[in-house]
Amino acid sequence: MQTLTVDMFVSVDGWAGGATSPGYFGYFGPELEEWITTELALPQLVILGRRTYEALAGLPQQARDASWHWTTELSKVVFSATLKTVSWPNTRICRDDLITEVSRLKGDSDVPLRTMGSLSVARQLLSAGLVDRLRLMTFPLLVGASGREPAFADATSADLELVDHRALDGRVLLVEYRPTGRDIPRG
Repeated sequence: MQTLTVDMFVSVDGWAGGATSPGYFGYFGPELEEWITTELALPQLVILGRRTYEALAGLPQQARDASWHWTTELSKVVFSATLKTVSWPNTRICRDDLITEVSRLKGDSDVPLRTMGSLSVARQLLSAGLVDRLRLMTFPLLVGASGREPAFADATSADLELVDHRALDGRVLLVEYRPTGRDIPRG
């Protein structure tokens, strides 16, 4: 059985992006770049939703950095009921039920599974109990009123155990959790 890691980039106030925020919320640095490069070099099957796939595949040429090119080479599954074709190599569209298919992939895949962005997909996988690791990359800003896509809107409650943590570039916090399967503390 392969593991599934959900990666989410968030602001301190829990937004996955902001209307005026650049990529990586404007906090891209050498240690973050090294982490991304290291992660993309690992064998993995990337799980994406349609919107994230279209955003990444549609990046303008000047925004296509080394990590973009690495991502194109990884095996990817895009979950979409509406997408007709994909332009990236090693990418297939899946119209099947997300939970059923990811459960099957966890059992059949030769490599670990990982999400990138795809908040709706990540929330569904968390709620279904399929996530083995939740990695939050927390950027040092409050996005405030310009926030778009609250990272955990409508997420099911879950107790998490801290597995690892570290600071990148002296400002970005990478925190890795493992869902315990226990109920959250209640008062």
